Amino acid sequence: MKEILIILMSVIIVDNFVLSKFLGICPFLGVSKKLNAAVGMSLAVTFVMIIATAVTYPIYKFLLVQYNLEYLQTIVFILVIASLVQLVEIILKKYVPILQRSLGIYLPLITTNCAVLGVTLLNIKDEYTYIQSLVNSLGAGLGFLLAMVLFSGIRQRIEHNNIPLSFKGVPSILIAASIVALSFMGFGGVIEGLFI
Repeated sequence: MKEILIILMSVIIVDNFVLSKFLGICPFLGVSKKLNAAVGMSLAVTFVMIIATAVTYPIYKFLLVQYNLEYLQTIVFILVIASLVQLVEIILKKYVPILQRSLGIYLPLITTNCAVLGVTLLNIKDEYTYIQSLVNSLGAGLGFLLAMVLFSGIRQRIEHNNIPLSFKGVPSILIAASIVALSFMGFGGVIEGLFI
């Protein structure tokens, strides 16, 4: 249980996919303007991460490894993720059309979101068990949600402040993102100390 908590907390805070590994930056910068869209995108990404891990891990262990086809893992994982994103898009279109419209082009881009592919590949690379892989995927999704919500609040504050013209728009957003990422680096080593 202790190992599961360490995996979960470290991937949310210390090894955050967006702020530490810099995966999933496109939706982080593109969808974080409004809180509702940021939360919706984060929940969709978390769902896809967990389901992608639940499907790709057994495919890798019982098909690709069994038949010495490990070199196909990236292609197979992308196909699985693309199918899952289509499923999410269909569900959102039917049950939450407002969220589907607000996410716009960023929803189909979950297919190419390197954070989703990254979590499935890192689960294999780090030799996690099936349960550990699912927990790591959940934590990665929750870390993505945390980063999106934090940055959404920061972007709203930036919009309502009087900043120099040369820093308006993209420069202020990138500076804010780098400061948030630096602040998360301060958590390194803290998680392991909590569970000793």
